[in-house]
Amino acid sequence: MEQRHLGRTGLRVSRTGLGTMTWGRDTDEQDAADQMKAFLDAGGNLVDTADVYADGEAEYLLGRLLDGYVPRSEVVIATKAASVPYSERRFDGSRAHLLQALDASLARLGTDHVDLWQLHAYDPATPLEETLHALELAVSSGRARYVGVSNFCGWQLAKAATWQLAAPGRVVVASAQMEYSLLQRGIEREVLPAALDLGVGLLPWSPLGRGVLTGKYRHGMPADSRGASSDMGPFVAAYLDADSRRIVDAVATAADGLGAAPIEVALAWVRDRPGVVAPIVGARNSGQLRASLGAEGLTLPHEIRNALDDVSAPWKGYPDHDWSQA
Repeated sequence: MEQRHLGRTGLRVSRTGLGTMTWGRDTDEQDAADQMKAFLDAGGNLVDTADVYADGEAEYLLGRLLDGYVPRSEVVIATKAASVPYSERRFDGSRAHLLQALDASLARLGTDHVDLWQLHAYDPATPLEETLHALELAVSSGRARYVGVSNFCGWQLAKAATWQLAAPGRVVVASAQMEYSLLQRGIEREVLPAALDLGVGLLPWSPLGRGVLTGKYRHGMPADSRGASSDMGPFVAAYLDADSRRIVDAVATAADGLGAAPIEVALAWVRDRPGVVAPIVGARNSGQLRASLGAEGLTLPHEIRNALDDVSAPWKGYPDHDWSQA
């Protein structure tokens, strides 16, 4: 699998990442091991998790796989902190919380450092400079090699990245993990331009439009799908409208013409967008993951890429469009 630099850093990661949000919840240890083997065999190295996935069980599970099964040096571990479930304070970017969360993640993962430590979300109740200082401490203490953010809007990303670039020697914001797919192109308004200008690499989450771009929902609701589950149903339902169906049909048509699967077309489209380093692909089992890994051998022809761009183009108004020509 091809590797890419993470933003303007020397860290090289596979251009597809393995997500673990289902690990410890819908994916048991054997399924996780099968996924890891398939991913490593395909040349992947970037594995993304978070301290709140399955209440920490995803990190525990990943740590057990690293304990004798997978050489630590072969895996780029990315995790996140700042989310506080079951609390009045949904996000906590305080230095105290973040560093405590990092230590807990390291204990669950069974390692002395993570390769990429990410802020899971922006905390408006904590001064940003305090939050960013926690990232500095994580790197200077050796507990993290690189840092990034997740789910930041455009001005939040620009402020954080610029603050870190303002003084020589500060650790740069290497990445921004954001939802991005043919069904969700909202980051193209402000986040993507900021990332490109500031050298921040994009790690798209839910690159398959919450599973809808696979085409599995074109003719109904599969009983064993996330869309049919009580906890994930509303998450998927947001992309089951008429506009989304039109885009999914276009992806299916493109796939038929290329002799590929819709999942491969959708992933190849987002993987090769400007600024994107590696889409993070989550799967419940190794079969689903292998279907996603099939995109590695696909590069979309310009005509098909342009057609998909057009059918999925987000509406842009002032000031995003070139208002000087109005």
